[in-house]
Amino acid sequence: MSLSFPMPHRSIITRLLQCLAFASTAMPLHAADAPAPRAAHVILVVWDGMRPDFINAQNTPNLQALLQRGTFFANNHSFWPTTTEVNGTVLATGVFPGRSKVVANREYRPEISPRGPIATEAEETVRKGDELTGGHYLGALTVAEIARTAGQTTAIAGTKPVALLHDRAAERPPEPRSVIVFAGKTLPASLLAPITEALGPFPPYVANPLDPKPNTDGNRWTTRALVEHLWHDGVPRYSVLWLSDPDFPQHLTAPGSPAALAGIHDSDTNLGTVVAELEKRGELDKTDIFVVSDHGFSTIERSVDPVNYYNDHDVAVSKQFNFPPQSGQVMSVSVGGAALLYVIGHDPAVTARLVDLLQQSDFAGPIFTRDALPGTFALSTAHIDSPGAADIVFSFRWSDGANAFGAPGLIVAENKAGLGMHGTLSKFDVHNTLVAAGPDIRAGFRNGFPTGNIDVAPTILHLLQLTASDGVDGRVLTEAFADTPLPTEKPVTKRVEAAHEITTGVIFKDRHTWQQYLQTTTFAGHTYFDEGNAIEQGH
Repeated sequence: MSLSFPMPHRSIITRLLQCLAFASTAMPLHAADAPAPRAAHVILVVWDGMRPDFINAQNTPNLQALLQRGTFFANNHSFWPTTTEVNGTVLATGVFPGRSKVVANREYRPEISPRGPIATEAEETVRKGDELTGGHYLGALTVAEIARTAGQTTAIAGTKPVALLHDRAAERPPEPRSVIVFAGKTLPASLLAPITEALGPFPPYVANPLDPKPNTDGNRWTTRALVEHLWHDGVPRYSVLWLSDPDFPQHLTAPGSPAALAGIHDSDTNLGTVVAELEKRGELDKTDIFVVSDHGFSTIERSVDPVNYYNDHDVAVSKQFNFPPQSGQVMSVSVGGAALLYVIGHDPAVTARLVDLLQQSDFAGPIFTRDALPGTFALSTAHIDSPGAADIVFSFRWSDGANAFGAPGLIVAENKAGLGMHGTLSKFDVHNTLVAAGPDIRAGFRNGFPTGNIDVAPTILHLLQLTASDGVDGRVLTEAFADTPLPTEKPVTKRVEAAHEITTGVIFKDRHTWQQYLQTTTFAGHTYFDEGNAIEQGH
């Protein structure tokens, strides 16, 4: 179903989007009728950047075996922007980015860094953010924090710094045991010495575009740190393992390249290490394992420079301020397949001019603004309306064309053409991997109902028999539970469009119509973004 509204009916668009937003904030699916959880342990394994269409017996024999004895979530959704830190926090908390306060990998937060963007996962950012907010850098508790507070043992191990967002507490009580390894650092800090004595120092990854390779050494080190050290005294109640591949080699090459396939196989090997360790300890049949990716992946077909574009049309935009900014100045923050524009002082004239330029560009996809300006969607529609949100956030355009290795999904981005990237509202970035198996999971099941990364934390909390005191925004994936009736409800897919007729454009001198769309699917009171793009128009 396609809904298209001309500008005189913009209020109708607003009301419809409010309905969509309301549906997606409904209470999680009631799981009281599901059988009592049986697993003694729950493990979340993240393959950074793994596309589900690369799962097969050749690339991923261990994941394929897990899929065959468990559930494959064939319609899973990453959260937009489809990037690591956004979805790392979504996976950790089960709440919307606007509520967790992490809406991009890089954001402009002047209270932390007044001259330029910060990395939202960086330890110095996290510590400063907690200092400024009284410990509320994240706006919601994570699964690991909830479990630790309830007296359950936890272990987090990540090759990438994003693992810190799962359990960032610097001070930790000796009991219950709750430990974390993130990019070669540990909490508590005293844990690092015995790990490095046994495994050597954490091996740095050297990104070499001339000889692209997976992060084999870093992933192996992190996996061994988990199973040999963090699990030394037994498998904890809840564990997380975050692997950096195939993300690293896909950024240096593209999805489907030999290096990218090697990265996929590398993560599969480490999954095999986890499964073998559980089997050796006699714990495999007592463990629910979830394998998820933070996002999908695309290939850059064309490189653009939006900042030059704005400046060429007399709007001063920069990526770094050389002095404390003045009202009306603009900072552009790139996050791969999306970009954020911060207008100092929220000057409405500057914001409107930027939107006008984007709607006349050949690179902008769906545009989201604070106030749902004509032809845009509101930030709240995408649940990226955090307290310090940008004035404009947009996705770059995409198509379903294939790259040199036959992998579909092409995008426009600020990075070099031909390389892999993500972050857009392309269906190839949005649709990502989720597989689960264990005593609580339905065996041999292909789950075609819409699901999302935002549902992982509520489902794991249910299996741990815990609740989030402030609630979650995702749902419990009861359809994947063993001995649970399948839902009879049918998902509802809709397409919503926003249009704006431009009559005084700086580029198109004649009348020009901008159109963008979002395709959503609603199920069990929750709405998932399937894709979104600009609609090509003549002028």
